[in-house]
Amino acid sequence: MRLLCCALFLVVGLRAQDAREIVLRSIELETKNGEIARNYTFLQRQQEREIDSGGNVKKVESDTYDITLLEGSQYRRHVAHNDQPLSARDQTKEEEKLRRSIEERHKETPEQRERRIQDAAQRQRRQREPLREIPDAFDLKLAGEEQVSGVDSWMIDATPRPGYRPKHSGAAFFPKVRARLWIAKQDYAWVKVDMVTQDTISFGGFLLRLARDSRLQYESARVNNEVWLPKRVVLTGAMRVALVKMLRGDVTYDFSDYKKFQTDSRIVSTGQ
Repeated sequence: MRLLCCALFLVVGLRAQDAREIVLRSIELETKNGEIARNYTFLQRQQEREIDSGGNVKKVESDTYDITLLEGSQYRRHVAHNDQPLSARDQTKEEEKLRRSIEERHKETPEQRERRIQDAAQRQRRQREPLREIPDAFDLKLAGEEQVSGVDSWMIDATPRPGYRPKHSGAAFFPKVRARLWIAKQDYAWVKVDMVTQDTISFGGFLLRLARDSRLQYESARVNNEVWLPKRVVLTGAMRVALVKMLRGDVTYDFSDYKKFQTDSRIVSTGQ
């Protein structure tokens, strides 16, 4: 009986260790993905759906942005509203903003250009830094295996670890959420994440606040057989944006038309 108990404890211990190792390897891959992703252009569609207290849809709005590279760093251009081309007036505004950006970046010295590119890359790296705290912030447990979009994946449950204290400000909300991760068995990529808040949490300082029992769902897709990139992000629940706008409903971000920046990529133009 003692032998059986020891064997069971050993299996449980190995499963816990395996979950931690899987997540550690997935974080390393995510870091590499982030570096490769900086070379990709894409379209981002953001939809806000507002729901009243009775669960009825009050309002739906969407905006689409073309994210491309302009002189070495990302440039975000508004291209559609409610899935329709912008009005002539708004198109003119966007073209003027683009023209000014092109002029400003063309006036840069080589040193200024390099500093701008490096600053943009550093900001993106800082956004990923909190991921490294996940193995210490959560108790990780293998919950089984499942196919997601045809990809064989481990399911790992993450619950806040008692006594954990965030080292990075971006990880401050970790003790207030629980999550399930789907990690690809083939290469340890994050295929899907389902996160639920257990208290009010904030992202980006106070730029976005999510109420208790709100949900964040994330899906990714493999692109060009070299990198995993976001496919869809959905925020559901009660949220406050920039401490001003209150929304009860959901916000969906869809990412599409990924292209590696080279001769076949979209090139921004002032239309002149």
